[in-house]
Amino acid sequence: MLPKTLVFTLLALVLIYGLWEARPLLIGPSLSVTSPTAGEVVQSGVLTILGTALRATTLTLDGAPLLADATNGHFAVTLAYGPGTSILTFVARDRFGRSRTTTRTIFVPN
Repeated sequence: MLPKTLVFTLLALVLIYGLWEARPLLIGPSLSVTSPTAGEVVQSGVLTILGTALRATTLTLDGAPLLADATNGHFAVTLAYGPGTSILTFVARDRFGRSRTTTRTIFVPN
């Protein structure tokens, strides 16, 4: 028969390992927008949007779906904006309904 301390130690190690492996599911999606930066001035009105969304099943920009690479989560899209200020709202949502939201404001001069 095994000593109680050994049994408890083994159970604790199994629990810690299980929590470590479940960590991505527990923390939800992550969202990082590298371009545009906050308050960026876009002279031409044409903007390349770059970023990464991890552990997300859906990714949207102002409600329209964005496609992220399935293996590394990178996304890139080029869009044209008219003169003025635009607020871009990115939302990454995981399969459990948890979400991360990031906003960026850009300005296109006349």
